[in-house]
Amino acid sequence: MTYSGDVKVGGQPATREIDGLTVTKIAVGPMDNNAYLLRDTSTGQAILIDAANEAGRLIELIGDTPVSAIVTTHQHGDHWQALAEVHKHTGGETVAHPADADGIGVPASHLVRDGDVLTFGDASVSFIHLRGHTPGSVAVLYDAGGALASAPHLFTGDSLFPGGVGKTSSPATFTSLIDDVSERIFDRLPDATWVYPGHGADTTLGTERPHLGEWRQRGW
Repeated sequence: MTYSGDVKVGGQPATREIDGLTVTKIAVGPMDNNAYLLRDTSTGQAILIDAANEAGRLIELIGDTPVSAIVTTHQHGDHWQALAEVHKHTGGETVAHPADADGIGVPASHLVRDGDVLTFGDASVSFIHLRGHTPGSVAVLYDAGGALASAPHLFTGDSLFPGGVGKTSSPATFTSLIDDVSERIFDRLPDATWVYPGHGADTTLGTERPHLGEWRQRGW
């Protein structure tokens, strides 16, 4: 089956194979959150991005896959409701940005900042700090050690969606987010970058890039 990124709560997850990695996307919970299981194909080691809800489904998805880390993209409660149970099942370290860590219901055992790298098996991801939706929101970037530099994969939490940046609470936080998304994502990454958001359908930077000016004019 061709991967489209279209998943529904209660439905089947969607899986794709990319260079060195298997990505499985599942939708969970009353707010239609996406969770992502990233598995290194050479060693089987994995990380989970956003243990959002429905711990039983996430644990079933993980099965006996060794999950070394659970990344929480930001502190909003709909993104970590299942974290305690999934952490208990996997024993993986809990990862968050220090500016959001105190707002997450499970203490972070591994704090990450902009540019930090997390390795699992032979794979690694890096973190992009995006300020505005929350103070410590992060996106997670996979480029297979540069092999996918022309078409990387980016997990954006609630900071970037098809059609715009995430919700902000004031003109100042909107400006912070649109600036970070513009400078740290669109100015650095190519159009072929695949974007996996915290809710809803996937997109690419090339699809969204022509609308950056519209988003900025629209405001918060």
